[in-house]
Amino acid sequence: MQAGGYPAAGAIGPARAPAQVSVILPVHDAEPWLDECLESVLQQDFEGPLELSIFNDASKDKSMTIIEKWKKKLESAGILVVIGGHDSPSPRGVGYSKNQAVAQSSGSYLCFLDADDVMMPQRVRLQHEAALQHPKSIIGCQVTREPPNSTERYTRWINQLAPDQLLTQGVPEDLLFFYEHLRQGGAVVRVDRSLLLYRCHPGAATHTILETTIWAHRVRFLEEQALPHWATFTIWNAGRQGRRLYRSLTAGSRRKVAAFCDVDENKIRKGFYCYEDSQERPKPRIPVVHFRAARPPFVICVKLDLTGGVFEDNLRSLNLQEGRDFLHFS
Repeated sequence: MQAGGYPAAGAIGPARAPAQVSVILPVHDAEPWLDECLESVLQQDFEGPLELSIFNDASKDKSMTIIEKWKKKLESAGILVVIGGHDSPSPRGVGYSKNQAVAQSSGSYLCFLDADDVMMPQRVRLQHEAALQHPKSIIGCQVTREPPNSTERYTRWINQLAPDQLLTQGVPEDLLFFYEHLRQGGAVVRVDRSLLLYRCHPGAATHTILETTIWAHRVRFLEEQALPHWATFTIWNAGRQGRRLYRSLTAGSRRKVAAFCDVDENKIRKGFYCYEDSQERPKPRIPVVHFRAARPPFVICVKLDLTGGVFEDNLRSLNLQEGRDFLHFS
């Protein structure tokens, strides 16, 4: 949930009191999930004025029929419903739809909801209470995955992050919005209760975002926010991901890489990594050392929760402080 303050767009008719919270709901061909999603809006126990702002992004199924049916139910329960959309031949994307739903909303706070997800009845109330206590923060929550065995590591990771790790490790789907929020001095707070059923399925909007696009934005943010504070640093992982990060850096950032570190004896025995595609002469040869011989700060390119705790134990043994001595990039 995030503070909004956006005016309603194109409103016609008698003036109405603005909502305290607007639920922002982009919709595209969401027929299989909409009934359960909209039922969860109806079941919210939030007592302040609540608005549902829907933007239909060129749905070709029965989404609009379902929306019109639920509009009557929701409004009879005192929930304002604003519906926008377009019927162009092609959808314009989830980001566009969210922006349009925000523009037509009236709430002071925005609560983002995907059409294939389900809110627990306490979600709006608890996140709104947290937003009032932390007015410069994006408010998250723990989630439950559906089906339960999908993305087990990811779900466990996001639900167990400590408060300070929400900034050092958190990588949300809405990456550009999140990064700009941090640039403006914002913070991130999580309500430590599972308030959202988060569905994983092949048609989810998450799958439409290219991994290479996300990677590029993450690298640029790393170079903008962290690397300027370090004269040199070590990349923890001399394998594929660590080398990929090195190659993705600007030339100036690459020159700050003092070494790669690893536990793989074969990589350590070779002694160096040579960046063959470099235009520099001679080509850079970066030392590869055991992690205990490496010097912080580290950019860690090792995935968590994959080694039975061995990597995590190795990291803890160094008694380092996250954010100061290392950052996760995995």
